[in-house]
Amino acid sequence: MPANPLPRWDIFCNVIDNFGDIGVCWRLARQLVSEHGLNVRLWVDDLSAFRVLCPRIRADLSEQTAQGVEVRRWEGDFAGASSDISFDTTPGDVVVEAFACRLPNAFETAMARREPKPVWINLDYLSAESWVAGCHTLPSPHPRLPLTKYFFFPGFTEATGGLLRESNLEQQRLEFTASPTAREQFLESLGVPPPDADTLLVSLFSYENAALPELLNIWSDADRPMLCLAPLTRNQENLERFVGRSLRVGDAVRKGRLELCSIPFIPQPDYDRLLWSCDLNFVRGEDSFVRAQWAARPMLWHIYPQKENIHHAKLSAFLDAYCAGARPSDPAATVMREFSLAWNGVGPITGALWERWLAVFPLLRHHAEEWQKKLLKQQDLASRLVQFCQSRRILCG
Repeated sequence: MPANPLPRWDIFCNVIDNFGDIGVCWRLARQLVSEHGLNVRLWVDDLSAFRVLCPRIRADLSEQTAQGVEVRRWEGDFAGASSDISFDTTPGDVVVEAFACRLPNAFETAMARREPKPVWINLDYLSAESWVAGCHTLPSPHPRLPLTKYFFFPGFTEATGGLLRESNLEQQRLEFTASPTAREQFLESLGVPPPDADTLLVSLFSYENAALPELLNIWSDADRPMLCLAPLTRNQENLERFVGRSLRVGDAVRKGRLELCSIPFIPQPDYDRLLWSCDLNFVRGEDSFVRAQWAARPMLWHIYPQKENIHHAKLSAFLDAYCAGARPSDPAATVMREFSLAWNGVGPITGALWERWLAVFPLLRHHAEEWQKKLLKQQDLASRLVQFCQSRRILCG
């Protein structure tokens, strides 16, 4: 591997939504280390949430290393540190603030004093909206300090920053899905007996969702047997109301044609295997949303709810991209759009809608595979980010 002119990176992550932000940052940090040979220091303000994704993390330590990444606890403005930051917190060659988190003032001051100045990146949220391409890599001068921040937008086209994807991810998926026993062994590791051939296996990961109780009732009354694997996160109250009792990890409850299994919250590599194992994946936020697309399986996205329902525009933009090329009368595209909107509070979820979804399920599976193949042709986010930062250093000296 050639010598990298920008070997040390700082990534700042403010854990807002339990797992989404840290999930993206943790994947990015690991890939920068393992595939690009970089030294990465990951600053996280909630190590307890991080520990769920990486059990090796200790919430009581302010400094530790995990999978080659130096992990630091981010304590406000460095616990009241002055502008004279100690040597071990000197900013790196690249500084990434994830999802517009506010860097510590003392750290920004140290960035301004550093020569050469760090390449400063605001890694923004993923969106398929048309304006993203025009804003990708735009500079933003600091109002007081001699620093410039660049906006870096993940996306689904060549005009954006791309999507996070490890170089060996597709090979791992193909090997897993080709193995007659890999799925069975993985499900057994979760305490889940492999389902019968006619059972639809579903993973359920969402925010609190008013549509979930009705969907569970529809599944319990459906003709086709269902096995739903759900971690006990923000929808636990809805799940417990449906089964009529409290749930713990490992519980399995059958109601009608539906068997509901509560599974542990698993590390990221196992979550990929879960997505590969299921016929249908319900995902939320950004990290699981992207991984579901790499899984090449039908999926339904629960987008992060925002005030005044402005997230609906973001959802519609993705559906437009995902269904692009399909005829307006294409039943799979029509059902995909209608079910996605209903799952996100636009219109009702009904038994008839679910039956229409099942009727076009082979088409949905084919479309998911074709969409994944299209995305695989694009360069991954980490590689694009490294190349951009290298070009900034060359141009700016």
